[in-house]
Amino acid sequence: MTTPTRPLEDRPIDVIVYGATGFTGKLVAEYLAEHTVDAGVKWAIGGRSKAKLEAVRRDLAAKDEALADLPIFIADSHDIAALERMVGEARVICTTVGPYAKYGRDLASACARYGTSYCDLTGEPTFVRAVIDECHEIARNTRARLVTCSGYDSIPSDLGTYMAWDYAKRTHGEGLAWAKVFTGRTKGTASGGTIASMLNLMDAAKKNRDVRRLLLDPHGLDPERGKGPRDPFEDDQRGVRFDKDINSWTAPFVMASINARVVRRSHALLREEGGGYGQRFRYNEAMSFRPGPRGLVTAASVTAALGSFFTAAAFKPTRGLLERFFLPAPGEGPSREEIENGFFEMHVVAKTESGKRLRGRVAGTKDPGYGATAKMLAESAMCLAKDGARLEPRFGVLTPASAMGMRLAERLRDAGMTFDVYDA
Repeated sequence: MTTPTRPLEDRPIDVIVYGATGFTGKLVAEYLAEHTVDAGVKWAIGGRSKAKLEAVRRDLAAKDEALADLPIFIADSHDIAALERMVGEARVICTTVGPYAKYGRDLASACARYGTSYCDLTGEPTFVRAVIDECHEIARNTRARLVTCSGYDSIPSDLGTYMAWDYAKRTHGEGLAWAKVFTGRTKGTASGGTIASMLNLMDAAKKNRDVRRLLLDPHGLDPERGKGPRDPFEDDQRGVRFDKDINSWTAPFVMASINARVVRRSHALLREEGGGYGQRFRYNEAMSFRPGPRGLVTAASVTAALGSFFTAAAFKPTRGLLERFFLPAPGEGPSREEIENGFFEMHVVAKTESGKRLRGRVAGTKDPGYGATAKMLAESAMCLAKDGARLEPRFGVLTPASAMGMRLAERLRDAGMTFDVYDA
């Protein structure tokens, strides 16, 4: 195992934003520029292009001249020696460089070896599984927290469920039988990086049977594959349903393929320590609409549109048309006005082990894939860097909930997000 260049407590940088020249990376850097002075967070930016990083620094310094000397780290995503030099100088690496299956594994591995905590924005189950298999035990030994899926994928679902469990435990002294999360009112733009990751995942699934098996396994991100209980309740929704627990029509949620597996991994990691959300806890999520005929039509239309998109994306000629005329490219994003005018809400429904009903709500006031995601990632990085004494002594490849729990929810509440739960 590689020996870190210096002990964690002696490293000069708390957080390095790797990928700070990309669209989302710039948003994260801007958020840190606005929120780190009073928090005492020492931070830096990193990437492969010195010229582009210097341009980002100039833009930041134009708003705050103290940032004119913001440290810069140059490292290509496949240059292991440069990555090691960078991670050896920091307590936390916060990376926006995706698709992560192409550009993220060497960085995650370096962080695990050097005991450097890590957070990212991935929504790629195959990447998360690879990092678990390659890095979990190493990171446990070096006491690093490698936290994947720290944006809109998958913090609202993961922390929303954790919040419901924490409430049930504190208020009723019991765990959860099940939890569901449903999307509510949302206004935002699909991320180019998320779409690129989705298309790459489709290609991998076509070529590789093991990838297909992983994507079909509701417990594919559990500590050990194939060990989780199989229950139809947890199968990804593929059509229109009426859900009696919320009295509404529902449709498949494309992000459930990662969110639900992250939530189940949180439960499995806690269960390894003798806890977990409940003895027979189950989880699922979907999009929700109105209860009447209008809701049925909307749910059916959304389901049909999703099917049409994936069908078109599966064939080279139609995919080319989608990419050329309709889909944003990685590194592109909405206007600042669109980011500020966006919002999202997700509703948590849960039942305790004795049958009590709980309701909860997670919401944000900016575009979920950009503004809210940048906030969630930046707060995750600062939480890992500065709140270690308030976190459970849990290390390895973790989820937002298993790594930071309610401490991250508190930070996000203070940053303007909503995390509420109550007896239904």
